[in-house]
Amino acid sequence: MRKKKRKPTRYKSITFKLTSHQKKSLDNFCKARKSTPIKAIKKSIRPLIDNYATISPVEESFVTPNQLELFTLE
Repeated sequence: MRKKKRKPTRYKSITFKLTSHQKKSLDNFCKARKSTPIKAIKKSIRPLIDNYATISPVEESFVTPNQLELFTLE
């Protein structure tokens, strides 16, 4: 029996802007740790993106004490 062919991983691109000072700082950080900017960024955001892959966002009702209660939420 043959192994099943592995499904290819799909990647999505994300872009964001850095100031020249932030870019220089990131480059210095990566050079000191012998890494690349992409690896450094992915490593820093990994706890945020790995833990919430299957959880759907839940809207919380935010009511201040001075706000009128027109509808009861139960």
